[in-house]
Amino acid sequence: MESVSDRLGTKLLTFVLSVIAGSVDVIGFLGFGALFIAHVTGNLVTLAARAAAGEHAPAAHLLSVPVFIIALVAARLLAARLDRSGIATLRPLLLLQFLLLSGFLAICVGVGSPADPNAAIMIVAAMLGVSAMAVQNALVQISLKDAPSTAVMTTNLTRFVLDLGEVMLGRNPGGRTKAAARAWRTGVAIAGFVAGAGIGAWFQAHVGPWSLAIPSGLVLAALAITYRSRWFVQAADRAPSSMRGEAV
Repeated sequence: MESVSDRLGTKLLTFVLSVIAGSVDVIGFLGFGALFIAHVTGNLVTLAARAAAGEHAPAAHLLSVPVFIIALVAARLLAARLDRSGIATLRPLLLLQFLLLSGFLAICVGVGSPADPNAAIMIVAAMLGVSAMAVQNALVQISLKDAPSTAVMTTNLTRFVLDLGEVMLGRNPGGRTKAAARAWRTGVAIAGFVAGAGIGAWFQAHVGPWSLAIPSGLVLAALAITYRSRWFVQAADRAPSSMRGEAV
């Protein structure tokens, strides 16, 4: 099995997925009353702060974590079914993410701006977004080997800084080489998330709900990467390896 750090196609895929997460998170935060779509555990902080202030807890914030968990379970069950059928999991999971984000986009555009984030239809839309990002988190764990998180940057930033420290201060040449490789692939994810956050913020400010076309379109770009990269095409012909972390 190839590591995610070994091929240009997988580095590019990691970057694109991180851009998706960053843009969706910012769009959700700005358009849905400070709701985190990708980094859903951040909603627990928001809920705790509102509870401490005696404020009403928004339904979307309350639902985000259980919906995220349910979507993770569903993605894992789908991956297991694909695995038993001898079908590589990456492309089907990316397609599922695209469908969920497209539903998120369609509802938001249909409702228009400004929209009440506490309206039932907007809560449904937000949960489609949360489910899409759950699928992305799952596919990184299931379908890509040694890939960093594309949605949670605190762990990535910690890993990145510690690996840089190892590169500069470590005495073991082999350890320094491994740390440099990890720092490179983690840095790609961090850069993608930062870029996505900036892109999402700009488009949300200028085009409102149509800004969700950016992450939806980028999922299609991610799918295109898997089809155009010779490595991905070859890897798709191999038998999948379930939770051991397959190339595709």
